[in-house]
Amino acid sequence: MGGQAAETVRKPRADAVRNRKRVLEAAKAVFSAGGPDASLEAVARRAGVGIGTLYRHFLTREALFEAVYRREVEQLGELAEQLMSEAAPVEALRRWLRSNVEFVATKKGMSAALALAVDGASELYAYTFDRLTKAVGALLDRAVAAGEIRSDIGPEDLLRALAGMCYMRDQPGWQATVLRLVDVFVDGLCVQTGINERTSVASRTGDVTESVKERSPRRGSQKRRE
Repeated sequence: MGGQAAETVRKPRADAVRNRKRVLEAAKAVFSAGGPDASLEAVARRAGVGIGTLYRHFLTREALFEAVYRREVEQLGELAEQLMSEAAPVEALRRWLRSNVEFVATKKGMSAALALAVDGASELYAYTFDRLTKAVGALLDRAVAAGEIRSDIGPEDLLRALAGMCYMRDQPGWQATVLRLVDVFVDGLCVQTGINERTSVASRTGDVTESVKERSPRRGSQKRRE
């Protein structure tokens, strides 16, 4: 019984779990808007908790940044699984890529602090790459299997393209521009079956027309000879 009592004590209280979730939501909004220099007091105010409560959950600014970052990555992975059952293949891929733009906006505000806490070879970045690659890979495989997306592109290609489009994230209004580019990019990946068929029909029609044109003068010449 003593062991069971100890386990009950160690389990986080429901209000503590709620407070942690509220802090993470507030931190995401504050860091996205204010960047790495945004105050933790502003995060606590937005979350509706005291600064002491914030520090009980996250001892340092870097720990809070990393927790927000991990939560965003986890949510993107969960979103991919959700979209697999909710949306058509191409639309699911499009919506997931668009959701990444918001993730980049959050990461932009935390990048400086994260750079101090971790480096490119860290477990955090390895986890991020693995989770996002698997998420977008599942969506891509589904779209390719449906014959709606070209098959000569991989999940790493999609992530690199998205990173390139988000390179302008320091410019005003960058998110609207990148969202438009994501739509253009996805449209370009689609298998253009309908367009190919119309082109083929037009080509065949053109061949028939040219054949008729070639024969018409000969009929006219025959009439004149008569």
